[in-house]
Amino acid sequence: MLKQAQLLPLTGYVHGGCSSMGMKKRFPTVIDATAQELREMTVSAGKVGYQVTLAPGDLAKFVGATFAPVSK
Repeated sequence: MLKQAQLLPLTGYVHGGCSSMGMKKRFPTVIDATAQELREMTVSAGKVGYQVTLAPGDLAKFVGATFAPVSK
């Protein structure tokens, strides 16, 4: 996770509007492996107040993410 002060200069996004969708440049993205068990999930669409609902596999394909166990 980035420190808030690094967020805008590095990604172009303000705190609260940072999402792997619509990033100005691609960063490594990891989605928790348990998300693969979901039919759909809702995530930030890259702008404060905007969300999108889609299948976890579609999200991973769209943003170039991998699945890995990142939570307990």
